[in-house]
Amino acid sequence: MAVEQQARGAAHGASGAGRRRSRRDEILEIAVGLFAARGYHGVSMDDIGAAAGVTGPALYHHFAGKEAMLVAALVPVSEGLLAGGRERSAHHPDDPRGTLESLIDFHVEFALANPAVIALHLHELDRLPDEPRRRIRRLQRMYVEEWVTVLTALHPGLPDGEARVLAHAAFGLMNSTPFLGGEVDRRRRAELLRGATLAALLAPTDPS
Repeated sequence: MAVEQQARGAAHGASGAGRRRSRRDEILEIAVGLFAARGYHGVSMDDIGAAAGVTGPALYHHFAGKEAMLVAALVPVSEGLLAGGRERSAHHPDDPRGTLESLIDFHVEFALANPAVIALHLHELDRLPDEPRRRIRRLQRMYVEEWVTVLTALHPGLPDGEARVLAHAAFGLMNSTPFLGGEVDRRRRAELLRGATLAALLAPTDPS
């Protein structure tokens, strides 16, 4: 299944399930799918308007341009990941294994719901202006530290730097969703991603 097809509902998932989508949300979802499938420079505002069934003036009523769409797609995702990670950590204050499992569940669900957003982040983050790009990087670092705290609790003596290596490796595994085909159903993909990530992060870390 193409990333553009997988993008159905991606922006909705990033902005919060259960909330009725606005026309702006729908346009952003379409733009994210097009950017992820064709690349930022491969998509024009006219392409987005045509896909959304709106004219140029109506499109500019919601967004100043492609750059504004990119910011609107990526900043809330980083904010949501940090908020969700903190919430799950707070639910298991004295149980690092439970915290890790909850964080993995949370991130796997995000990754399966938002393959187009992940692809967009991987390939187009540098298109952003300095301020939102720095903001996203800062939010990402804070999210990583939620994982570092859990990993150093699970592996006594593990240096923070090595815990960050493990966290980023886990993100690479879970964020593989833009590259997964549809031959395995969503429930089974979630199981495989959760199991593989948990096994990787629970593996012994002592130098051989």
